[in-house]
Amino acid sequence: MASKDDEHRSGLADAAGRAALFPARAAAQAWRGRLEEAADEVLSAPEIARLVDRALAGPLPEEFARSLVRHRVLERIVAEFAASGELERLVTAGLASPQTLQLTDSVLASDETQRALRHIASSPELRDAIARQTSGLADEVVGGARASAARLDDRAEQLVRRRVRAERPIYGGIATRALALATDAALTTVLFMSATGLAALVASLVGGLRPAWLVGVLLACGWVLVAGTYFVLFWSSAGQTPGMRLLRLRVRGPGGDAPSIGRSLVRLIGLVLAIVPLFAGFLPVLFTERRRGLPDFLAGTVVVYDDVPS
Repeated sequence: MASKDDEHRSGLADAAGRAALFPARAAAQAWRGRLEEAADEVLSAPEIARLVDRALAGPLPEEFARSLVRHRVLERIVAEFAASGELERLVTAGLASPQTLQLTDSVLASDETQRALRHIASSPELRDAIARQTSGLADEVVGGARASAARLDDRAEQLVRRRVRAERPIYGGIATRALALATDAALTTVLFMSATGLAALVASLVGGLRPAWLVGVLLACGWVLVAGTYFVLFWSSAGQTPGMRLLRLRVRGPGGDAPSIGRSLVRLIGLVLAIVPLFAGFLPVLFTERRRGLPDFLAGTVVVYDDVPS
């Protein structure tokens, strides 16, 4: 019973309070429009504009920026946005916006961007960087192939002779020499096809060559001439062909120098004789101490690794 009386008295007090505040609320509603108009007039006054202009021209903006940095306001805001997921939503919405795509297309299609791209593409720094990267990659690939071929040299000899060398030999093995010979064969083929294409172009201007057997004879002679000149020239002048240089091999005569032209011709004949019977002329490389094949026996030469001191 007492609780009902308390509730009744509380309700009466609330009603009395609302009744007492009713005049104040009515006055506030009546004066709200006038207060807003007065505030607009004050804020739009020229004196307020001059006051804001002087404040912005003074040290206030710098002090405000330093205060933002000192209290890490921006970091806290970004962290709050990131924690709530709002930042991700805003970024995703911004990237997916058609206006963003249009702005990106217009920037990429602008003359300034095209000039900047052309300047970057033609800059010597970019060309040097690409050349260094390409050269480094090529060196790594060739170095890996060279090391693998050298290991195959030793394994092939161990398989045949059942003997393990205590140190790396100075003479080139069968795998490395085979890879060098394959590289040289590819290069000579490219040279021969280039010469053949040029000769075919010249022949087409004069009506072609007849009969067919003559064409076959000329092609065979041209192949012998290109291949022979290739091997003899590089052996006698540099002591190594481009393929041998790639695998770091070198041909040496009895005196340790590059073989002479005559000795290189004899070695070329030995190379042909070694290839004809299914490359059987290179089998002695697996059994001899100096890893010499038929061309080396005929010409009195040896093939050594160029990066191993003799």
